Formats: sequence, C-alpha cells, structure tokens
Amino acid sequence: MTTTTERGHEYGYADLPGLMGRMTGDEKHGPAATSTLDALWVLYDRVLRVTPERAGDPERDRFLLSKGHGPMAYYAVLAAKGFIPVDWLERFGAYDSPLGHHPDRVLVPGVEIGSGSLGHGLPLAVGTALGLGARGLAEPVVWVLVGDAELDEGSNHEAIAFAGPSGLERLHTLVIDNASARHARPGGIAARFEAAGWSAQTVDGRDHEALYAAFTAPHPGRPRVVVARVEPKGSVSEPKLA
Repeated sequence: MTTTTERGHEYGYADLPGLMGRMTGDEKHGPAATSTLDALWVLYDRVLRVTPERAGDPERDRFLLSKGHGPMAYYAVLAAKGFIPVDWLERFGAYDSPLGHHPDRVLVPGVEIGSGSLGHGLPLAVGTALGLGARGLAEPVVWVLVGDAELDEGSNHEAIAFAGPSGLERLHTLVIDNASARHARPGGIAARFEAAGWSAQTVDGRDHEALYAAFTAPHPGRPRVVVARVEPKGSVSEPKLA
C-alpha cells in the first residue's frame, strides 16, 4: 500500500530506504534501525488502527517503540504515513530538530513514549493495556517493539511474568532478534514467553506475509509475542542504508 502525504506524493515500502537515506549525521545505531524496517512497515501499513488524523483518538491502537536507540526506520515509516513532514528527516539529530536520536513523544507526532533506555517499553506497554481496560476502552490494542538484547533487562521479565497469568489479551510484543542478546539461544526467546503463558511465534523478520499472519493470529485470553528474526548484527548480509 501507499500513503499520500500533504504534498500529494505517495510513499510505499520501496521508498523507505530513500527516506532513511535523508537522515545523515552522527547516527551510532544504524543496525538497530535497519533491523526493524520490515516489521514496522507491516504494522503501520496493514495492522495498526492509527492514522495522523486519529493520533489523539482514545480509540486508536497504541504502538510503543522500546527499541528507541535506533529510530531512523521508525521516523521513515512515520514520514511515509504522513505523521511527520518528510522535510524533517534531513535535520535528523540536529540541535533544533524534533527528530532526536531517541524519539520524544512531546516533539514527534504519533510517538506514544519517549524511549531509548533499555527495558522500559514492555513494562510501559503492560501499564498501557491495563489503563485502557480501566478506562473501559475495549477496542484499542497495544503493540510494543523491543530488541532481543533488551530481554537481558530484569524489568522486562517482570512484565512478561505478570502479563501472561493476567491474561492481557490486548498486549502484543514484537521482538526483533538480530542475535545481539548475551543470553539468547535458538528458540529461547519464544520459549521464555510461552513459559509465562503467552501465545508465541517466531518468523522471518523480512517476510511481510509471514509477519502479517503472525501479527493477526488469534490468541484468545493470552498476550501475544512475535519474534522476528533478522540478520545478525554486523553481518555482511545486513541491509545497508541508501
């Protein structure tokens, strides 16, 4: 799908490398950005019920980027979908730019949380899901994107252990697995969530149809985690920016 921006230009998935290429400067987390690109696009293009016009609607779906220390792909997708002007990308990381090296919910339309410090996003997502229920909002769901290395943080395991037995069905976690976790093992990420009562699935993080099917699979009475495997960090096959 494509999105028509306020200037009438339509942006689709094929435009994302070019949009990311507009963001220059002293970016230290290129792999953190490129690893998330496909999963972010599928979520915003086909799954999330949120648009620039509905960014403040209480009935919108919530997306929380916990892996906020590499936000270039996130900014590119937000620009492609019309949340932010494309012109902003060229001043990424500048002193007076709203697009910092960590996203800021006060400065960037469509951003739900300020993030970048590891281990905060999943606990915040649990609280967001509980808050929606307390407000009687039955339709919105919560998505949080975390990196595999973030699962080294104990705060995430407390959130995992709480959400499963609590049956937080509206909570969805997307783990980008680029083999950078210190304590990971093959299949270990999904198994950790399953042990706490989550519905879990591992897919190819570059396969859009596999991602979409995993994102939309039913999971009654349980929170859902999708582990998206991508190229190991620093590998020769890792996607490069345009």
